[in-house]
Amino acid sequence: MTTTLSPIDCAKLAVAERACTFIAAGMNVGLGTGSTAAFLVRRLGERVRSEGLDIVCVPTSAATAALAREEGIRLATLDDAGWLDLTVDGADEFDPAFNLIKGGGGALLQEKIVATASNRMIVIVDASKQVETLGAFPLPVEVLGFGMDATMALLGKVLETQDVDGRRIEPRRRDGKLFTTDEGNHVLDLHLKRIGNARDLALALNQIPGIVENGLFIGMCDTIILGNVDGTVETIMASKDQSEASSSDGAGSVRLAGAE
Repeated sequence: MTTTLSPIDCAKLAVAERACTFIAAGMNVGLGTGSTAAFLVRRLGERVRSEGLDIVCVPTSAATAALAREEGIRLATLDDAGWLDLTVDGADEFDPAFNLIKGGGGALLQEKIVATASNRMIVIVDASKQVETLGAFPLPVEVLGFGMDATMALLGKVLETQDVDGRRIEPRRRDGKLFTTDEGNHVLDLHLKRIGNARDLALALNQIPGIVENGLFIGMCDTIILGNVDGTVETIMASKDQSEASSSDGAGSVRLAGAE
């Protein structure tokens, strides 16, 4: 039975296919978490089976690891793989400076560790994730369960000093219970509406005892592959020495970060 993809899923599939062209035999690759990353994992599985593609992948969540095993992809821990050639992951928002909000799927800690241990980070997203200013999507913050109320109180005071338009802090829940990450921590979603200075906020958040990590990814991504609902794909490069164009049919445009 043929499955008809929604326009958004068509965009996700298109960017996953384009991202696969960056992955070559012999690479160590970080695999992100989320619905867009899942399309990438499935496409890589097809290449492993049809081409015998020899790669080693480090998953950023138990869910990604399970899907990769189903697809026959060889996995390793980050410690065993060592430094990675690249990581491919999704994002919940990105701005013209390539600042990202990640963690909607609850895997932000492993995602940030893996991205930091990579030579480059490629982000695959549909066009709805492109924003002028971060903050419409709630910012995830991973916290210890111990003293979480105290952590939330301290967090509220810190947010009063930040250039944001909202300060609502909401513990993430699933099935009526506090959401628990793969590391056994919890997630606070910060409804900030607008983040005036993402770098300053990221630094301030990680000074609060009890916060393990935040979902602001600053200065990590150098390439964004953006999919449109019509199936076209744009490769947006952070570095000006990149000029190769791409689209789903092999023709398209490359935009520099911040270009119109």
